Amino acid sequence: MSIQSVVDFSEATTAAERFKPAAEKILKGDPEQTVYNHYNSPCGQMSAGVWEGEVGQWKVNYTEHEYCEIVQGVSVLRDEEGNAKTLRAGDRFVIPAGFKGTWEVLEACRKIYVVFEQKA
Repeated sequence: MSIQSVVDFSEATTAAERFKPAAEKILKGDPEQTVYNHYNSPCGQMSAGVWEGEVGQWKVNYTEHEYCEIVQGVSVLRDEEGNAKTLRAGDRFVIPAGFKGTWEVLEACRKIYVVFEQKA
Protein backbone atom coordinates (compact mmCIF):
# COMPACT_ATOMS: atom_id res chain seq x y z
CA MET A 1 0.00 0.00 0.00
CA SER A 2 1.38 3.43 -0.92
CA ILE A 3 1.29 6.89 0.65
CA GLN A 4 -1.56 7.76 -1.73
CA SER A 5 -3.83 5.50 0.34
CA VAL A 6 -3.45 7.79 3.39
CA VAL A 7 -6.61 9.88 3.93
CA ASP A 8 -5.73 13.49 4.79
CA PHE A 9 -8.90 15.18 6.10
CA SER A 10 -7.57 18.62 5.13
CA GLU A 11 -7.34 17.53 1.48
CA ALA A 12 -10.43 15.29 1.30
CA THR A 13 -13.15 16.25 -1.16
CA THR A 14 -15.85 14.10 0.42
CA ALA A 15 -19.42 15.07 -0.44
CA ALA A 16 -21.52 16.39 2.44
CA GLU A 17 -24.34 14.17 3.70
CA ARG A 18 -27.08 16.30 5.30
CA PHE A 19 -29.75 14.81 7.54
CA LYS A 20 -31.81 15.18 10.72
CA PRO A 21 -32.53 12.59 13.38
CA ALA A 22 -35.83 10.75 12.96
CA ALA A 23 -38.72 12.98 14.06
CA GLU A 24 -39.55 10.75 17.05
CA LYS A 25 -35.99 11.21 18.38
CA ILE A 26 -35.97 15.04 18.28
CA LEU A 27 -36.65 16.58 21.69
CA LYS A 28 -36.08 20.26 20.83
CA GLY A 29 -34.86 22.55 18.09
CA ASP A 30 -34.20 21.72 14.45
CA PRO A 31 -30.96 19.71 14.74
CA GLU A 32 -29.74 19.62 11.15
CA GLN A 33 -26.54 17.63 10.81
CA THR A 34 -23.84 17.26 8.18
CA VAL A 35 -21.33 14.42 7.88
CA TYR A 36 -18.19 14.25 5.75
CA ASN A 37 -17.34 10.55 6.04
CA HIS A 38 -13.76 10.61 4.75
CA TYR A 39 -12.91 6.96 5.40
CA ASN A 40 -14.58 3.53 5.47
CA SER A 41 -12.48 0.46 6.20
CA PRO A 42 -12.60 -2.41 3.71
CA CYS A 43 -14.19 -4.66 6.39
CA GLY A 44 -16.98 -2.10 6.94
CA GLN A 45 -16.45 -1.88 10.70
CA MET A 46 -14.59 1.44 10.94
CA SER A 47 -15.29 4.89 9.59
CA ALA A 48 -13.87 8.35 10.25
CA GLY A 49 -14.68 11.90 9.29
CA VAL A 50 -16.14 15.22 10.35
CA TRP A 51 -19.62 15.80 11.82
CA GLU A 52 -21.37 19.16 12.18
CA GLY A 53 -24.56 19.73 14.18
CA GLU A 54 -26.94 22.64 14.59
CA VAL A 55 -28.70 23.64 17.83
CA GLY A 56 -31.17 21.08 19.10
CA GLN A 57 -31.53 17.94 21.22
CA TRP A 58 -32.26 14.34 20.23
CA LYS A 59 -32.20 10.81 21.64
CA VAL A 60 -29.12 8.67 20.95
CA ASN A 61 -28.56 4.91 21.16
CA TYR A 62 -24.98 3.94 20.29
CA THR A 63 -24.51 0.52 18.68
CA GLU A 64 -20.93 1.49 17.81
CA HIS A 65 -17.89 2.70 19.76
CA GLU A 66 -17.09 6.32 18.84
CA TYR A 67 -13.99 8.42 19.50
CA CYS A 68 -14.79 12.15 19.25
CA GLU A 69 -12.81 15.37 19.32
CA ILE A 70 -14.85 18.56 19.54
CA VAL A 71 -13.20 21.24 17.40
CA GLN A 72 -15.92 23.91 17.56
CA GLY A 73 -19.02 24.71 19.60
CA VAL A 74 -20.63 23.29 22.73
CA SER A 75 -22.73 20.17 23.24
CA VAL A 76 -24.14 18.33 26.25
CA LEU A 77 -24.24 14.53 26.39
CA ARG A 78 -26.73 13.07 28.90
CA ASP A 79 -27.24 9.47 29.95
CA GLU A 80 -30.65 7.90 30.61
CA GLU A 81 -30.44 8.86 34.30
CA GLY A 82 -29.94 12.54 33.42
CA ASN A 83 -26.22 12.75 34.31
CA ALA A 84 -24.59 15.27 31.96
CA LYS A 85 -21.19 16.05 30.48
CA THR A 86 -20.61 19.36 28.69
CA LEU A 87 -18.36 19.00 25.65
CA ARG A 88 -16.36 21.94 24.27
CA ALA A 89 -13.68 22.60 21.67
CA GLY A 90 -10.57 20.62 22.64
CA ASP A 91 -12.44 17.83 24.45
CA ARG A 92 -11.57 14.27 23.37
CA PHE A 93 -13.60 11.27 24.53
CA VAL A 94 -15.00 7.84 23.65
CA ILE A 95 -18.68 6.94 23.73
CA PRO A 96 -18.90 3.15 24.18
CA ALA A 97 -21.36 0.95 22.33
CA GLY A 98 -24.51 0.55 24.42
CA PHE A 99 -24.66 4.20 25.57
CA LYS A 100 -28.23 5.58 25.56
CA GLY A 101 -29.32 9.11 26.33
CA THR A 102 -29.44 12.45 24.54
CA TRP A 103 -27.10 14.70 22.59
CA GLU A 104 -27.81 18.43 22.80
CA VAL A 105 -26.03 21.05 20.71
CA LEU A 106 -25.98 24.41 22.54
CA GLU A 107 -23.71 26.19 20.01
CA ALA A 108 -23.20 24.91 16.46
CA CYS A 109 -20.80 22.03 16.91
CA ARG A 110 -18.13 20.35 14.80
CA LYS A 111 -16.35 17.14 15.75
CA ILE A 112 -13.83 14.73 14.30
CA TYR A 113 -15.02 11.16 14.77
CA VAL A 114 -13.76 7.62 14.45
CA VAL A 115 -16.44 4.92 14.69
CA PHE A 116 -15.93 1.20 15.23
CA GLU A 117 -18.96 -1.05 14.71
CA GLN A 118 -18.40 -4.37 16.44
CA LYS A 119 -19.80 -7.34 14.54
CA ALA A 120 -22.19 -9.56 16.47
